[in-house]
Amino acid sequence: MPSIQIVADSTCDLTPDMIRDHNIRIIPLHVVFGDRTYRDGADMTTAELYEKVEKEGELPKTAAPSPADFVQSFENIVREDKRIVYISISSELSSTYQNAVIASREFPQGTIEVVDSRNLSTGIGVTVMKAVDYVKAGMDDLSELANRLRDDTALVESEFVIDTLDYLHKGGRCSGTQLVIGSLLRIHPVIKVVNGSMIVAEKLRGKMDKVVQSLLDRALSHKETIDPKRIFVTHSLAAENAAWVKGELEKQFPGSEVIVTNAGCVISSHCGPGTVGILFAKRPA
Repeated sequence: MPSIQIVADSTCDLTPDMIRDHNIRIIPLHVVFGDRTYRDGADMTTAELYEKVEKEGELPKTAAPSPADFVQSFENIVREDKRIVYISISSELSSTYQNAVIASREFPQGTIEVVDSRNLSTGIGVTVMKAVDYVKAGMDDLSELANRLRDDTALVESEFVIDTLDYLHKGGRCSGTQLVIGSLLRIHPVIKVVNGSMIVAEKLRGKMDKVVQSLLDRALSHKETIDPKRIFVTHSLAAENAAWVKGELEKQFPGSEVIVTNAGCVISSHCGPGTVGILFAKRPA
């Protein structure tokens, strides 16, 4: 029987080493500045994105791969005599999932399964790595694998704290008045993924190091429910704070794999520099 190829999109924000070592195929989303389109992570880095935003004074648009993009990527893999499980960014946040489903219908039944991660950034990555674990453990029934992953998505917890409100303002998610007041009061929203969508879970005040401590405390408030096998700390140009969170998590979960990853262009264009997130799976009930 053909082997299973794990595929994700660029918003999974896994490290290049993880993608290479686990043979994960990545389909990039698009970042659009004016009439120029860049492939997330392939044609533009996060640092380059921020430089361009600073220069042009406005945020880019982001776009899902088209059904034709997916057909082309899937065809290349199927030609290698492989079946595909593709894990997408939440269908509540992007048309990426729907476009992949449309493309999958161009192939024989049983060739491709499309899984809605109901998440973003390494919240997707948690599910992608679950797929890696299952395949390595010998699971070769594609339908069973996809259904197991769909169940697992409900166990993923994702929270980010945002350093600056500028990008929320530029993206239309924060008014000019909220920007001024929030900046004066040093307000940092905690963004949580709930049912595939983003909500503001809390508004923290103070310097970023204090706020990051609060983010960690929020995660540790249900420490007993955290699956310690793999925990992600994801950041957008906030390496120092991310490294501190990693160290604290390693103290709390000795022997766990705590992985620091960088948010890509699509995720960073919405959250802005300085953002830090903690993402993990809960233990099954």
